[in-house]
Amino acid sequence: MSGADPMKQPALELKDLRKSFGRAEIIRGVDLAVQAGERVAVIGPNGAGKSTLFNLISGRFGPSSGEVLLHGKRIDGMKPYEINRMGLARSFQITNIFPKLSVFENLRCAVLWSMGYRYTFFKFLADLDDVNDRTEELLEMIRLDKKRDILAVNLTYAEQRALEIGVTIAGGASVILLDEPTAGMSKSETTRFIKLIREVTEGKTLLTVEHDMGVVFGLADKIAVVVYGELLAFDTPEAVRANARVQEAYLGSTVADSQVGGHG
Repeated sequence: MSGADPMKQPALELKDLRKSFGRAEIIRGVDLAVQAGERVAVIGPNGAGKSTLFNLISGRFGPSSGEVLLHGKRIDGMKPYEINRMGLARSFQITNIFPKLSVFENLRCAVLWSMGYRYTFFKFLADLDDVNDRTEELLEMIRLDKKRDILAVNLTYAEQRALEIGVTIAGGASVILLDEPTAGMSKSETTRFIKLIREVTEGKTLLTVEHDMGVVFGLADKIAVVVYGELLAFDTPEAVRANARVQEAYLGSTVADSQVGGHG
């Protein structure tokens, strides 16, 4: 029934998604429907298949079977750049910015790419008011307007991650995937960065893989727990916290135990 109502159509949907490498089945029949505007954290032990899941969604890998749908349209089997053009953007664990370009130039490249221009158009840039306006807007959104002309290589680690978020959202994607956005940050940087992510993804659909449980509970409306390639739970943070199966399978580790235990 819900398929008939465009308002109810998930922004991102996985249907019986599977991925094997050789004889090892890494993703084992995942079904997941993320509604527009939801912020979902994907958690699970190392080797659970979280990164593989992101690779399947963003087109880096093709699934062995099953479907990936973006706003009701199948994207499994498409190339990453084609999926990106359809409104899904992914930021990588490894920072993907141009170190020898300024902050402004990095953002402008991303805006140009999203508009369908290619890098060969550099000489016409001064005339492209719409591109420059959008770039200035992004600079302010990610709080790097004061660092406009600084080379990316000279930014702090946290500033580089902020720039990467800017590059990721430059094209106006409606669904955003973030790989461990706060990895390597101090506590104060993490707090500021979560606030920034919340602001710049306002109204967008967000999926993030995250190890820091503080970030998970600070950012997510829903948590998807992946264990051994299966979706063990998909619910609100409170419900996941109280889920006995989750505690047994995933939160049995001492770190997670201290985060979750005793907060019921």
